[in-house]
Amino acid sequence: MITRRTALKAGVAATSIVGTGGMLLPVVNATAKEPARAAAAELDAAGITKFTQKMPLPPVLSPYFSTSTTSYYRMTLKEATKEIVPGLKTPLRTFNGSFPGPVIKAESNRRVVIKQTNNLAVPTSIHLHGAHVPQDSDGSPMDLIPAGGGTKTYTYPNTQPHANLWFHDHAHHMESENVFRGLTGTYILTDDVERRLPLPAGQYDVPISLRDARFLENGELVYAMGDFKQRNVVLANGRAWPYFEVASRKYRFRLTNTSNQRFFDLSLADDSELVQIGTDGGLLPAPYRTNVVKISPGERADVVIDFSRYPVGTVIELRNKDIAPFESADVVGKVLQFRVTRTAPDHSSVPDRLRTLPELGTATVNREFDMRMDEAPGGSAYINGKTFDMDRIDTEIAYGATEIWTVHNSNKIAPHNFHMHLVQFRVLERNGQPVTSGPETGLKDTVPLKPGETVKLQATFTGYRGTYVYHCHLFDHGAMGMMANMRIS
Repeated sequence: MITRRTALKAGVAATSIVGTGGMLLPVVNATAKEPARAAAAELDAAGITKFTQKMPLPPVLSPYFSTSTTSYYRMTLKEATKEIVPGLKTPLRTFNGSFPGPVIKAESNRRVVIKQTNNLAVPTSIHLHGAHVPQDSDGSPMDLIPAGGGTKTYTYPNTQPHANLWFHDHAHHMESENVFRGLTGTYILTDDVERRLPLPAGQYDVPISLRDARFLENGELVYAMGDFKQRNVVLANGRAWPYFEVASRKYRFRLTNTSNQRFFDLSLADDSELVQIGTDGGLLPAPYRTNVVKISPGERADVVIDFSRYPVGTVIELRNKDIAPFESADVVGKVLQFRVTRTAPDHSSVPDRLRTLPELGTATVNREFDMRMDEAPGGSAYINGKTFDMDRIDTEIAYGATEIWTVHNSNKIAPHNFHMHLVQFRVLERNGQPVTSGPETGLKDTVPLKPGETVKLQATFTGYRGTYVYHCHLFDHGAMGMMANMRIS
């Protein structure tokens, strides 16, 4: 077994803390090679011509073998080169050479088995984010696939309702750079509840991965934790500020924030209606009509946009309103351009009721968790005053228990979010107020906490016994130590 010690020998070193507008993060190098900064200057994001590249759709992966109960897949983690910024080639770490990674379409109660072969030069651990899986297939931070050809087979029972999941590297101290360099993919789990609804489908059901990045003029990614100010090139499905052609009808967009740190507040340029129908754990009980959809790193938002209100020939931008004071709205405030190029028949609709959520159980345990990082150079990050120790059990949970967790961000500057493995949870309160409407009424596995905020969550721990983690899903903060172990027994 690869331990934390051998992982560190592989070239992982937390060396310093860099302050960037309140984002105080460790500089971690997951490879022996530093970015070739002397070979090329920084790329000026403001100089990139926007909306000249067509947004690609990630490939849908087909199983190589299927039985009546199980679909079998193979994936290879390998280096590849892609054109992200127009005219430049960028080396990446990928699943199957795709950026973003492929889409797996799965069904509830039908198993998926994936053999991952790691041909990269760094260890990895693949986590299916939001999935209800046994411990040995969870992709825990130290359950590593060795570099240079190591393999591991993951089994996903899919014994949970429909959900928009995603997979990414989770190797401790390496996940931040591996994800930044491309190791993400989409996993769409469906069931009869979802299939029976007349929502947009087929070519009108589009997964989109959103994130940011930083480049040199030669196209190479620049990775260093703590450079939040410099990661200002916005990507949609692996392209910098692309356009996407649509028909004048309704579309379903399954949005995933795969950023290391960036929060998105998404809106159309004319502030017209967005209909959010789902979040991390699948459909909401009822559609949420809004003009801003917010997603922090790791969160998903399932959104319907009706382009029938626009005549053919209309160009409309999807924009980001979460802009720091030091950032330009002309750069990070732009995300994606929609071009209405044709008409098309539309028999889809968004029903007033989408699903019935399971009843909340009676909680018998209440716990409190404090998320904090040192807001000064040279610090660490903590949950309840402790940094992550893979050999320490922080929370003992009785199998089948229903618990209420109150989670607080005690920082004055740094935002966090909170992700729990194994289970989906419900958000009961935010900042002391009951959550009775909006996207947080659905099933969640990741929830944002801006400085000083508090959320109250309820989860039932059933299905599998074992040790799982909970952590901040701003990857940099997890690498600093903002992660802990829970054992269900």
